[in-house]
Amino acid sequence: MRIKYSQQNFPGGITIIHTEYMSRALSLARNGLGRTSPNPMVGCVIVKDGQIIGTGWHHKCGNPHAEIEAINDAHSRGHDVRGSTVYVTLEPCSHYGKTPPCANRLVAEWVGHVVTAMRDPNPKVNGRGISILREAGITVTELEGEITESAKFLNKGFVFVHKYGRPFVSLKAAMSLDGRMNLANGSSKWITGLEARTEAHRMRAENDAVLVGVGTVLADDPELTVRLVDGVNPMRVILDSRLRTPPSAKVIGTDGKCIILTAENSDRQQKKALEDSGAKVEEVPSSGGHVDLFQALRTLAGLGVLTLMAEGGPEVLSAFLREGLADYMRIFTASAKIFGEGRGLDVGAGFRDVKAAFTLTGARTLILGGDIMTEGRLSCSPGL
Repeated sequence: MRIKYSQQNFPGGITIIHTEYMSRALSLARNGLGRTSPNPMVGCVIVKDGQIIGTGWHHKCGNPHAEIEAINDAHSRGHDVRGSTVYVTLEPCSHYGKTPPCANRLVAEWVGHVVTAMRDPNPKVNGRGISILREAGITVTELEGEITESAKFLNKGFVFVHKYGRPFVSLKAAMSLDGRMNLANGSSKWITGLEARTEAHRMRAENDAVLVGVGTVLADDPELTVRLVDGVNPMRVILDSRLRTPPSAKVIGTDGKCIILTAENSDRQQKKALEDSGAKVEEVPSSGGHVDLFQALRTLAGLGVLTLMAEGGPEVLSAFLREGLADYMRIFTASAKIFGEGRGLDVGAGFRDVKAAFTLTGARTLILGGDIMTEGRLSCSPGL
């Protein structure tokens, strides 16, 4: 017989208790930032008799899921999870992948109650995990409101890939006080100071991939790696319709994590030279002589990229905005540098009213040494 969950177990307010434990689970999930793709980040807290008896999070793809980590943690402490309440940030999975379904394991462990922050948008799951639990007599509570929005935003890339077929795209721009992203000769190294660059490296580590146009590769020869903070190097993506990237470019590296997106029917000799140097070249349908951005994003999603940070240059960032394929914006402004000439963002949107312009939702500003960072969700981004 299943042990049924009762509000009496939580004097002082059931919603507050749910929020407290789920907030703890979300904090655990964030430990997987930049490490779990193509899987989502998930955290789990197991509670019994008002005490946390087990915690866990998903460390990386192929490893045990958060629920299993938390169950194993509880067992290692000598606790029996029968009749417990399991707080998990995402609906338990119901299908066999690299690991068995978590919903079935929860049933086998005779837990009494499962609280989820959001349903799994993956059509292989979406509601099926919850159905398995309820059919087994386990009480399931699906939270709503702010805690659910936090859970969705944490896994925004996972949601976007399953809902829109593309990664969640963040734009990162560094510019002078007068809005220039490079000098007249195309150089942009370095516009901002060390503190701002360190923050940019932290952002790289939190994304599955970073993207630049071939113009940035030719002008700056960047590495696009994580060097100023601890973290995993993301995949490095170059938009290069005509395969102008030199095989000696630093961005290619030696780890096999550089992807060059080019137009169909590209130069075979140059493609082979780039592949021999360690890059992966993917041909993508083109539009107007350039790689089609949406098709490029679909290609990256197929490679397991859930979150993408586009770093430039101005032509690439402007294209993402112009086509409405940007979801988040971070602008680093060098408060003490005025270039006088050079390129800035040129979206070409043809706004005729200030009210129609792109806006940032939930915008915030940070002072980073002598530079200023402004960030927020772009108004052109679809909902989670």
